[in-house]
Amino acid sequence: MIEAVFMMGGLGILIGTGLAAASKVFYVYVDPKVEAVDGELPGANCGGCGLPGCSANAEAIVAGKAEPNSCVAAGPEVAEAIASLLGLTVEAKEPDIARPGCFFGVQDADTKYIYDGLSDCRAAALLSGGMKICSVGCLGLGSCAAACPFDAIVMGPEGLPVVDADRCTGCGTCERVCPKHIITLSSVTRRILREYTTEECTTPCQRACPAGINIREYVRQIALGDYHRSVQVIKERNPFPTVIGRICPRPCETECRRKYADEPVAINFLKRFASDFEKESGERILPFRAPNTGRKIAVVGGGVEGLSAAYFAARLGHEPTVFEATSKLGGLLRSAIAKYRMPQDILDWDIEGVLEMGVTAQTEKTLGKDFTVDSLLAEGFEAVFLASGGWDSRLTRGGADNTEEPIPGTFLLLDLIKADSKRHNKIPCGSEVVIAGGGKLALDAAKICVDLGVENITVLFRQTQENSPAEASDTEPLEEEGVKIIFNAGISRLFGEGNRLTELEYVESGTLSKTTIPLQTLFTASGRFPELIFTKYEPETAEVAEEVAEKVAEPVEAPIRWEGRAPYKQPANSDKTGLFAEGDVLTDFSAAIKAIAAGRRGAASMHQIMYGISSDLSETVLRPDSVLQNVDCVENVRPKPRLIMPLGSTKELAAGGEIEKGFTEEMAQTEASRCLQCGLICYERSEEAAEQKAAA
Repeated sequence: MIEAVFMMGGLGILIGTGLAAASKVFYVYVDPKVEAVDGELPGANCGGCGLPGCSANAEAIVAGKAEPNSCVAAGPEVAEAIASLLGLTVEAKEPDIARPGCFFGVQDADTKYIYDGLSDCRAAALLSGGMKICSVGCLGLGSCAAACPFDAIVMGPEGLPVVDADRCTGCGTCERVCPKHIITLSSVTRRILREYTTEECTTPCQRACPAGINIREYVRQIALGDYHRSVQVIKERNPFPTVIGRICPRPCETECRRKYADEPVAINFLKRFASDFEKESGERILPFRAPNTGRKIAVVGGGVEGLSAAYFAARLGHEPTVFEATSKLGGLLRSAIAKYRMPQDILDWDIEGVLEMGVTAQTEKTLGKDFTVDSLLAEGFEAVFLASGGWDSRLTRGGADNTEEPIPGTFLLLDLIKADSKRHNKIPCGSEVVIAGGGKLALDAAKICVDLGVENITVLFRQTQENSPAEASDTEPLEEEGVKIIFNAGISRLFGEGNRLTELEYVESGTLSKTTIPLQTLFTASGRFPELIFTKYEPETAEVAEEVAEKVAEPVEAPIRWEGRAPYKQPANSDKTGLFAEGDVLTDFSAAIKAIAAGRRGAASMHQIMYGISSDLSETVLRPDSVLQNVDCVENVRPKPRLIMPLGSTKELAAGGEIEKGFTEEMAQTEASRCLQCGLICYERSEEAAEQKAAA
């Protein structure tokens, strides 16, 4: 008996020792922060955050890979509690919602298409795999509905997903399971930041519009008689619908697929009808905006681009202020458009709409005179966007003979040449000068700088030496004078301190290697100052940060260090690098609709910079040369002539009337009904043709 007791006791000691050792070997440390965050999460394990359960989400939040408000099943109080645990604050989260991006179900889609005129099967196979169905269309099998953890999606009678907005939490599960990216998350911010890709169902007119307006949808709403909704759709991408409805060059109509049956739809006249409806009703129709972020931004220039940038920044939830040098907002539209085409009250109406969106404006305030880049940053503006316009804008404000310096140390090359020709150069050049572009004129400017006694002169050409207009006989004498000439390079960033320009970063186009050089003065060969976004300089490495900290540790208040970079480039030229690259605007925009598009890119770029979001565009971004499925004819579409815009009489014009009178409601609905409601390769056939097909 005693032996048994000792045996059992010894066995217990042995097992206990083994378990103690195993606990040391297999002990798993649980981060108390992760445990605390996990305790705040609801434990729903719904997967809406994109991770396998709340514990995984807690680990991702603590690791900085997910946001404190990433749980879609919890309320704002949970996000605030988690942020408090991590020593963070949470901005109001804008709700996402799933949105289908296909227009016709499988059973309704026409399967007979002609591929850009190809009639040979082998050629068609090389172009698009010989597909007789849309390559991006919905397959209609309902994987998104089956995967939705909140039962927010059902497959509708047309074979397309239908989203219940009240149930949808924006978790993104449907987006992740859809193999063709038909259903995606949508929000104000996402729609402003996005550029279209080849994976989306875009229409020919939408692809041709510089602003990317959803033309198909606003025309459909007019046909349905919902003019209020039509205006909202237009204002998603265009804050000046009443103006653009009168002066747009209408590239969308050139690509309208209706031209294969008879004539393009009068797209721009329909835009004018909808926006005139808003104006005549006296009720302002505003698009949705994201929750307020409390972030202040400044926009320099109250023309179309500057006001558009401010408008989209306000819709992103920020607090924009526009600074305009003249007494009135509007830029060139105030003087460059004949009144019989666009009366001033039309322009004023659209500008008032921009201001009502949450934009503040200060007129008769000139950058470089009444305020500076660093003074705006010192006042708490997190970003400053320069949209001062080109030479034409300068002429309208009486600055033809004035030398302007909106960016510290930066001047137009034209000013240097003009000042030298009159032998009264008053431009302070400093000891280090960079001349960007200008061909042989840049070499003349370099000679002027040599005569002025500038010690270090650098000329940057975007072209290679072989393609440059500067020949060896032109450059060699200057190089002997100490002028440094660099080919195949473009400016990528400017750096400054206080109201001084201190450094310039350029990128070599072939290798994409970056080099930073000191300078005090920059001359640019374009007819406008580059569109730049200025922010406080954030050192990229710990060593540089320590260096900066040492400099600013002195008791005297240190000047603000800043950097200026360009917004991301339009998709057509996104592969180009540096300022003044191919596709960049060198004077003023050729059309107001292009200035609107540039304003949106400016607002999107500021948002991305402030939040540390990459501005790199997707490899599938839609470009003019992108290969897409398309059709070059339409079938079963009954010809229906385009309506002609009524014109004002001579008497009406003499009384100050407009040359184009606009569509009546009946005319607008008739013209809107001509729209084929296109998809990528599908379109809506005439009712008669559809009935004949159904009968057959």
